[in-house]
Amino acid sequence: GNDYWLNAILTPVLSFSLAALGLNLVTGYAGQLSLGGAAFMSVGAYTAFNLMVRTPIPFPICIVIGGFVAAIAGLLFGLPSLRIKGFYLVVSTLAAQFFFSWLFDSYKWFKNNNAQGELKPPPMLLYEGGDRSKFVFDGNNPKSLFDGATNLDNPVGRYVVTVVFVIIFTFLAKNLVRSIWGRRMMAVRDMEIAAGVMGINVAKTKLLAFAVSSFYLGIAGSLYTFCYIQLLGSYTYNMGIAFSLMFMIVVGGLSTILGNFIGAAFIFLLPILMNIYLGAYMDPSVIQNISYCIFGALVIGLLIVEPNGLARLWATAKEKFRMWPFAH
Repeated sequence: GNDYWLNAILTPVLSFSLAALGLNLVTGYAGQLSLGGAAFMSVGAYTAFNLMVRTPIPFPICIVIGGFVAAIAGLLFGLPSLRIKGFYLVVSTLAAQFFFSWLFDSYKWFKNNNAQGELKPPPMLLYEGGDRSKFVFDGNNPKSLFDGATNLDNPVGRYVVTVVFVIIFTFLAKNLVRSIWGRRMMAVRDMEIAAGVMGINVAKTKLLAFAVSSFYLGIAGSLYTFCYIQLLGSYTYNMGIAFSLMFMIVVGGLSTILGNFIGAAFIFLLPILMNIYLGAYMDPSVIQNISYCIFGALVIGLLIVEPNGLARLWATAKEKFRMWPFAH
């Protein structure tokens, strides 16, 4: 693909797909409603950013550590799920959005004491060896003097980094939901009391779901910042992203792996396609509002007609096509 497809289409769609997968693990598979997706993405991004500017740790490890810090944050904000559920749990997870926005804006240390509201992440350097003692800092801009350092700050490099992370963690998620822990999460989702009677530790299962979900969201947040938007600030992870993630898993399909990719592609690409085909006739703000109306109508329609989303519709169509002309 050319630079536009790699940088502006595939990289963000894959980043959002991984974030939707993380949210789907706690909402679709474990049945715990959450609107804190954007908050945990920001935790992973800020953690990876500070590790990259303050330490000589290679950026892939920084991204993974950011995921673990986001998992701890998700674990803490998942504690209310032990006592409350439904709408009240949504409100408690929504508190994470306001808390972390306040935290990162109030304490400038998280932004490397930068007076500006928005930061440009440091370059992604893949180290191939060399003397670590040569790693030096130049003001707010880290500079690596490693022997054989490879700079991946180009469209192809950013896409490769994103797709490698997405493949690895999608494979892990697919195996997780088929493991004993995945079956426990689905049991808690379907009937919490019955799961407890069967001997499943409901509290441990819920907290595990929040931790794993936040870990995925933290990884996705770092990829979104470093590989796509290349900007980190107060409005990078806003409520719009939190609701978009919820739309993605509902439109794509709850409790599915493929649905996260379908939902992310649909939600991200629909406004772009509308701008391409309707941009000459309508104002961009009008097109954006129309796309929101389409999202809302589609969510309502899918909840009524096909609660399992576009992934289920795709599976049904594929099965009918495979059995044609004998399918009813």
